[in-house]
Amino acid sequence: MTTVAVAFVVFLLAFLVIGTLSYRRSRGTTADYYLASTAIRPSFVGLSAVATNNSGYMFIGVIGYTYATGLAAIWLMLGWIAGDLIGSLIVHQHLRRSAEYNRELTFAGALARWTGVEYRKLRVVAALLTIVFLGAYTAAQLSAGGKALHSMFGWSEGAGAMLVAAVVAVYCFAGGIRASIWTDVAQAVVMMVAMGLLLWVAVDGLGGWQASWNRLDAIPNYMNWFPEALIVPGAAGMLLFVVGWMFAGLSAIGQPHVAIRFMALDRPERMWQARFWYYGFFTIFYAMATGVGLLSRIYLPELGALDPELALPTMAQDLLPPVLVGLVLAGIFAATMSTADSLVLSCSASLTHDLPRRPMSSTWIAKGATLAITGFALAIALAKTQSVFSLVILAWSTLAAAFVPLLLVYVRGHRPSELHALLMILVGVGTALAWRALGLHEQIYEGLPGILAGWQTFYLPPRRASRSGLQAEDLPAAER
Repeated sequence: MTTVAVAFVVFLLAFLVIGTLSYRRSRGTTADYYLASTAIRPSFVGLSAVATNNSGYMFIGVIGYTYATGLAAIWLMLGWIAGDLIGSLIVHQHLRRSAEYNRELTFAGALARWTGVEYRKLRVVAALLTIVFLGAYTAAQLSAGGKALHSMFGWSEGAGAMLVAAVVAVYCFAGGIRASIWTDVAQAVVMMVAMGLLLWVAVDGLGGWQASWNRLDAIPNYMNWFPEALIVPGAAGMLLFVVGWMFAGLSAIGQPHVAIRFMALDRPERMWQARFWYYGFFTIFYAMATGVGLLSRIYLPELGALDPELALPTMAQDLLPPVLVGLVLAGIFAATMSTADSLVLSCSASLTHDLPRRPMSSTWIAKGATLAITGFALAIALAKTQSVFSLVILAWSTLAAAFVPLLLVYVRGHRPSELHALLMILVGVGTALAWRALGLHEQIYEGLPGILAGWQTFYLPPRRASRSGLQAEDLPAAER
């Protein structure tokens, strides 16, 4: 076995051990399996959420996008983080309190019972959307792992996808969301070290920061601050482009696998601490990923004619000694697994807790559903239908268009009827998918029109909604 393979296997086994050890803390209930008994400290919530968010999409998709786009890709980073923070400030603390007050274990359940009344049809629709689109999202993570192994070891991409699926299934089966969160924290550290190491070596190999910038600036139009082709030319077009990516960041509040981390926080009033860990790590990591994506254009000029999404693993193999190549490969796998396990558990929760009229309380059924969802996602990954970047954005934008408008209405204290809430979801999802079908998503993120259309639907007649000044979920537990 080569040194690269040994280093990779060591890290992989470490993640497995951490995940399976979480079984010792299990309370043997579905509440513990899906929500860790709402006993997770802020640092773990923040690091787990950011590791889940910064998935194989970041290592593979964003770096490939930056390779092809150039410096203008930085607006994706700035817009995304700004929108993500705005959404968190508006929604997450309300979501945590609402879920606790209504004793809900799933994101779909929190939406369905936010008003204090069970919206059964809304729960089912939200669960189906979660299973379909997070299943596709999981497939993207498995595909990212397959691409990394193909580049590093020459394995088939299918074999790499199957390995990721197997590892995720093992520790999700063992410990549920607690295993996912524990391994997320370890994976976050490996992700940061791997990305930082590669950036430092790449810059040093070109003679420092100024020399690296000069080399990049010599590529025609590559270091332009703004995209060349916009639907609307000039400043207005640039504003639309940036706002589009802000809506991509805002979309995080509508992602069940991210939201569930904040729902697992031990106390709602400690949300600001979770945000500190989340956005501190997010900003540093995203900046380094953008830098690696830019520099890969210098080191791998021929990759544009092949597959830009192989930029990071190929670059690591060319620049680093074998042990560190194994570390980078482990970082990529850490990113894919930290998201894949979260996605699988969210789908499993919807399958066992939201779709049946009576939730299934057996943890063995929950674990069986976890294996079934993993198999479903693996089948999509092996079909190789789309790039990692495209598949993630499709799932991300569709779920955002479905759920973000409703959350924004809820936190304002409004109580739409179930029919009206379903109409908001239908209009939002339909708009986002139509925008993509028309090819407009290449210029403006499709979640923007989807979210706006769904939100505006609330204000159209017939409305049949009420608003109260203070909702039960806004009250401290002692006052309820």
